[in-house]
Amino acid sequence: MKVFQFLQDQVLSMKWLNQLIGNALSALGMDLSSRIGGSIQFFLYDVVKIAILLCLLIFLISYIQSYFPPERSRKILNRFHSWQANCLAALLGTVTPFCSCSSIPLFIGFTSAGLPLGVTFSFLISSPMVDLASLFLLMSVFGWKIAIAYVVLGLVIAVLGGSMIEKLHMEPYVEEYIFTTQSIDTSSPEVTVRDRIAYAKEQMKSTFQKVFPYVLIGVGVGAVIHNWIPEGWVQTILGTNNPLGVILAVIVGIPMYADIFSTIPIAEALLSKGAQLGTVLAFMMAVTTLSVPSLIMLRKAVKRRLLWVFIGICTVGIVLVGYLFNLLQVVL
Repeated sequence: MKVFQFLQDQVLSMKWLNQLIGNALSALGMDLSSRIGGSIQFFLYDVVKIAILLCLLIFLISYIQSYFPPERSRKILNRFHSWQANCLAALLGTVTPFCSCSSIPLFIGFTSAGLPLGVTFSFLISSPMVDLASLFLLMSVFGWKIAIAYVVLGLVIAVLGGSMIEKLHMEPYVEEYIFTTQSIDTSSPEVTVRDRIAYAKEQMKSTFQKVFPYVLIGVGVGAVIHNWIPEGWVQTILGTNNPLGVILAVIVGIPMYADIFSTIPIAEALLSKGAQLGTVLAFMMAVTTLSVPSLIMLRKAVKRRLLWVFIGICTVGIVLVGYLFNLLQVVL
């Protein structure tokens, strides 16, 4: 148990790093108890911690992903049917460290290749909402129990959402050009370990360059919330006294555009200010899955009715997950 706690505190949460940064700032004469000093410490600690974890995890996930190019993934998914294919598609989404906008081209490719629409939507929901890299970052903030519960419930939303779309037979509401796009076989000869490492390095560099600006914004917002927003405000709006806190968090999260790496610092700050756990997690899910830019992109591929069905299913699922976590937080 002590070993596990050490891994949680010193490896994932990197508390040693926070102490190191605090000591360095104190040596420079900065008062860490002040709002400015506390904000700077929070910002530097979270930026460095997330950058380290992001690079390591994206490299590992990209190496794994090198074994599953889109064509191979399509062939694997074609071997399964019904809910099994939805489960596999949702799991496949966990090894694609993409934001919602980056997931849509793959969704279009899978759909044009002839995969069932519900299966492709299971992938589309799970890919931005949950991935293996985010699991470790979530563990660094919320602990392993909450992190695993978040991932599992995210997968449940993806599987049920895709299955419902499949049952509703929404194929007529996909834009016609999607089905007329030619699918190209991208099967490639066997690649070496060196090739996979090179691919993982390139993916790590590319993803980091895309994600890091949003991480800086997210950490900046988190630092402001953590040190400048009165605790009473957060508790009033997102705490136990507001039964509509989950719904409000989802509404606020939808217009934003960020991936899960960028939302974690904001969630961490909100939680420290007294926001309910389920409300914070619902906010994260809404930001990563239902951002306005991704919905605009998705509208280019599907017709309005299917888009609203997708939004409705995800919103209901996210709200239910939020209230479930809040209930468990009160009970436990």
